[in-house]
Amino acid sequence: MRLDKFICKSTELTRNEAKKLLKSGEVEVNGEVIKNPATQVHENNTITVDGQVLQARSSRYIILHKPLDTICSNVDEGYPSLLHLIDVDKAFDLHIAGRLDADTTGLVLITDDGRWSHNIITPNKECQKVYRVQLSRPIKDEFIETFKIGVQLQGEDGLTKPAILEIISDKEVLLTITEGKYHQVKRMFAAVGNRVIGLHREQIGDVKLDSLALGEWRYLNEKEVESFNY
Repeated sequence: MRLDKFICKSTELTRNEAKKLLKSGEVEVNGEVIKNPATQVHENNTITVDGQVLQARSSRYIILHKPLDTICSNVDEGYPSLLHLIDVDKAFDLHIAGRLDADTTGLVLITDDGRWSHNIITPNKECQKVYRVQLSRPIKDEFIETFKIGVQLQGEDGLTKPAILEIISDKEVLLTITEGKYHQVKRMFAAVGNRVIGLHREQIGDVKLDSLALGEWRYLNEKEVESFNY
């Protein structure tokens, strides 16, 4: 974790205030004055301000049912950030573990634990994300095997990682992927001559939306949090 972020998690200071504190030379890490806010620190480090040991607050893990016309960002850009929907202290210090487009609804995981979110985002961990997809044209059964092998996306070298395509009806499917390329689901169906007209994420790993209403959120339980620590 960055030192300035650790200070924010241990005090009521904002990120800018933490940087000013560091610049003043009042912060020590294991007895050494540190002024660089980007310095990486760990739980076993002793971090003090004017001799007082800091203790970071516990990390937060949240699931939210994202509505349309909100963005997975810490700032408003054309559409409002979905972090406005979360009634917690310092909500904008959190980050989204696996973003969705403004026109996409569904499951979003939000945290301030960077190592935990890395397990969700990085393709090497092969964390499965399940999407319900509405298509403009009927989908053929033959594409089940195509998606299983991998699809060639425009502008990309090589194929996508193997994906699971389950056909619900001629224009509705479930797609399970383990990557998070830019507009990946939309581009995968475009590559086979179809177009996504509705997109909704139902599941990440073992965590499902279940009965969580549109726009609502809750904290993950311990079992759900631990399911991503692999």
